[in-house]
Amino acid sequence: MLTLIVFCLLYLPITLPLPEDIKIGGIFELGDEVMAQAFIDAVEKVNADGKLLKKSRLLAVVEKIERHDSFQASRKVCELLGEGVAAIFGPQSGECNSAVQSTCNVLEVPHMETRWDYSSRRDNHSLNLYPYPTALGKAYLDFVKFKDWKTFAVLYEESDALVRLQELLKDPFIRERKIIVRQFMPGQEYRKLLKELGRSGIKNIVLDVPTNHIHTALKHAQQVDMMSEYHNYFLTSLDIDTVDLEDFQYGGTNISGYRLVEQEMQHTSVINQVWQPLSPVHNQRDFESTILRNITTEVALMYDAVKLLAKALNDLDQGQKIRPRPLSCVTEEPWVHGISLINYMRMINIKGLTSDIKFDQHGVRSDFKLKVLELTHEGLKEAGEWNVHTGLNLTSNYSRAYEEAIQSLKNKTLTVTTLLNAPYTMLKKNADFLQGNDKYEGFCIDLLHEISKLLKFRYEIKLVEDNSYGQKNDYNEWNGMIRELMDGKADLAIGDLTISFDREEVVDFTMPFMNLGISILFKKPTKKMPKLFSFLSPLSLEVWVYMATAFLGVSLFLFIVARFSPYEWTNPHPCNQNPDILENQFTLLNTLWFTVGCLMQQGSELTPRAMSTRVVAGIWWFFTLIMVSSYTANLAAFLTVERLVSPIESADDLAKQTKIQYGCVLHGTTKIFFRDSSIPTFKRMWTFMESAKPSVFVESNEKGKERVKQGNYAFLMESTTIEYVVERDCDLTQIGGLLDSKGYGIATPSGRNTQQTKVLFKNTKLIIIVTGSPYRTALSSAILKLQETGQIHILKEKWWKEKTGGVLCTKEDSTTASSANALGLANVGGVFVVLLAGLGIACIIAVIEFIWKSRKVATEEREPLCLELCRELKFAITCGGSTKPIRKKREQRQPENGLPFMPLTGFNTVTTKEAIS
Repeated sequence: MLTLIVFCLLYLPITLPLPEDIKIGGIFELGDEVMAQAFIDAVEKVNADGKLLKKSRLLAVVEKIERHDSFQASRKVCELLGEGVAAIFGPQSGECNSAVQSTCNVLEVPHMETRWDYSSRRDNHSLNLYPYPTALGKAYLDFVKFKDWKTFAVLYEESDALVRLQELLKDPFIRERKIIVRQFMPGQEYRKLLKELGRSGIKNIVLDVPTNHIHTALKHAQQVDMMSEYHNYFLTSLDIDTVDLEDFQYGGTNISGYRLVEQEMQHTSVINQVWQPLSPVHNQRDFESTILRNITTEVALMYDAVKLLAKALNDLDQGQKIRPRPLSCVTEEPWVHGISLINYMRMINIKGLTSDIKFDQHGVRSDFKLKVLELTHEGLKEAGEWNVHTGLNLTSNYSRAYEEAIQSLKNKTLTVTTLLNAPYTMLKKNADFLQGNDKYEGFCIDLLHEISKLLKFRYEIKLVEDNSYGQKNDYNEWNGMIRELMDGKADLAIGDLTISFDREEVVDFTMPFMNLGISILFKKPTKKMPKLFSFLSPLSLEVWVYMATAFLGVSLFLFIVARFSPYEWTNPHPCNQNPDILENQFTLLNTLWFTVGCLMQQGSELTPRAMSTRVVAGIWWFFTLIMVSSYTANLAAFLTVERLVSPIESADDLAKQTKIQYGCVLHGTTKIFFRDSSIPTFKRMWTFMESAKPSVFVESNEKGKERVKQGNYAFLMESTTIEYVVERDCDLTQIGGLLDSKGYGIATPSGRNTQQTKVLFKNTKLIIIVTGSPYRTALSSAILKLQETGQIHILKEKWWKEKTGGVLCTKEDSTTASSANALGLANVGGVFVVLLAGLGIACIIAVIEFIWKSRKVATEEREPLCLELCRELKFAITCGGSTKPIRKKREQRQPENGLPFMPLTGFNTVTTKEAIS
């Protein structure tokens, strides 16, 4: 037993427990009473927690000094070290802190800091719990990058702010952006500089002012109209939750910042139990509000620093002797356990009010988390988180952002810019006697009224000053309604405003309330007057030639077949059983008459007898059946439908010709479409429009319509406007289909961000990040609801068809269509001409036959021709009957004595020729 005791005394280290009371010193300047109280309350909380220091308790020794008095700070730290303190806390100012830090470094006593320090050098015995400036600057940079601000300003008050923001200012990202860096002059109000920024159109601001000046700076911004829904403020202070922002939370301005302090319930209970408010309060809600506003980052860091020291003392007490002792600044003998204590604190991790407390290999706190705060109607709300590893993750949900927009719009009066263009926005007939919004009417006016009823906001309509939609020039400067949105002169832009990529970069658009495309407005082609021989139109000239050839060919073929066939030669006198001659009815003239009769479907007295001729006749009948039926069917369409002749049918026809000019509005997306198009047809059209003299561009759709009516001009415009114009002007029409696809939307100034909605996946959790204009989502939802209920369709029918004579042209067209079945003389006049021509030819033939026969008779009778003509003409005119006596030949007449003349042969000789005739 004695041997064991001796062994333990010789070989085991002698470990004495920590003293029952361990002193720690705090040096605070006048005005830092909150920090001093926080130091004392943190010590009491650590003592109340039996898990941190199990066998000892801390004693807080507080010394107060004048501000920025480094000599007094050096004297006080020596007094504290002479009392045997284990660590020194404070002070907060740079001059005094350097003096204390130097003394602690010489005597190797831990120096605990909780202030922002931009110096990159770190002493071996100094430990700062405040986030490292470089890491904090990266957090600022990530926020601006995430917002993707194209233009912003950095405003600061204290000179060391540039050091705090150096990571933001020196990043290559900034070179691609337009940035303004300005400093508030000391002792000067903030209004002047903020007003200058407002004139330059800056809406995104990084604001670095002391925490106690934040409210004043924002109040001055509000007074110079720099706190609208389209302004964004990022505050670099980590204590924005300690600032009373109630004056700004209902204006819709986006105010954001970071917070280091964890506001969880378990930490709040810690604060409620220990840190009593410095001023009396009347109820529990005021009590908690006062406490939370007193919990600045430095106050919370003070608690974490005391907790870290207590944890290190307790852990080291388990393995080695830690005995604080009095130290002298004269002898400068260091504390042997100081270096071990400081090194151990840099190694361990604890959970504090400022999340995880841990240090890197350089002894600085570069690994920490920040909460993103955004100002809403309910106050500051957490909207995301930042850490050094994953960067910035915003987790604002859609519902909250939508509710914020709805609340912001209620009972708010918005300025709406528009331009006059029927039927979207028009002046009433009695507009000169009306005021305000009552002067205007139209589709967009009604649409705006319906949206305002859903979202419960008021509006004031103003016409755009330069009567332009908005186009970017060569200097990237905008005009028209887009410019007014960018300058803050209007909250909304409504009309036939096309959503385009260039416009979307500078303003925000709602979802389209109307889909359309570019088409061609042209003068309606004149009706083609029917030709005199329009009845020939059902068949082409080629077919008519083939039919004439077929008629002659079949006639000749039938004549030859009939000549060859023995069955077509018949007895001309059936009573004579032994005829001397045979007769063939298909002479050349008879054959032509037969085929003509079949072709006209009238038939003839000729009938084929042989099988061969019957086959030819049957085939010819079938041919005429098909051809006549086809002709008859097509004739109805050609005679009843008046065909329109248009010189162009599509954009390709326009591009291939140069006689008809074409153009579009001078300032609009239609011009941009052709200018930037890579399609060969559209590129050729743009070249023609650009080089045309005089210019083919017009200032408005109305002027383009008037130019079309003058003739020889085609106007390229939106299809919906063409529908409206064509409904009211029957002389105009739409040519071809749509050349592209686009939509009309309501434009708003670029709001909280210029980005679109993002969808991120983190740890298999879906995170929706809503960005863009604060009003865009609410307006888009209202438009979607109006579309689903059919209200937008009703409004279009109202303004396109019902209002201002929209159905007049339709009625006229229907009347014209109904009368198209009645044929006029112009349609069938050619048939009458053919009839008259045929009658004339028949008359000529009849006269020829009459004269020929009379001449023959006069020769036989040896009488004058004139006498015979007069005799025959007299008989024909008298119309005495349908019979005519045959005049016998001279040799057949009886002699004057009454005896018949008898030929010497005793019988009449009839020649074959006379018998046949």
